[in-house]
Amino acid sequence: MSHRLTCHCGTVEMEVTLSDGLNTARRCDCSFCRRRGAIAVSAPLDGIRIVRGADRLTLYQWGTKTAKHYFCAVCGIYTHHQRRSNPNEYGVNAAALDGVNPRDLGDVPWTDGVNHPSDRRG
Repeated sequence: MSHRLTCHCGTVEMEVTLSDGLNTARRCDCSFCRRRGAIAVSAPLDGIRIVRGADRLTLYQWGTKTAKHYFCAVCGIYTHHQRRSNPNEYGVNAAALDGVNPRDLGDVPWTDGVNHPSDRRG
């Protein structure tokens, strides 16, 4: 089942096929995700098709530069990111999916991004 995803202003529109629907919903407590506050759901790399606005997506990276975080350059809404924990999948902003209210997702589990395995040495 595919979902329509849009940023706030509608400049970016995507068609998203999730790995396991909303069952993969999670939050992360790394320094970036804490500030962003979004709930992400999983999609395979071939599960996202940008319908319009690809040229208006802005990329943000830091640290290991493994994760790739995408935002609408017009309204600033986070749409999706290629994960550091699994670069073979995307995290998708659940709140940007049509018909999804994050409040309805209940108690969403947290991922320990502060102590991410990629940050450990030795």
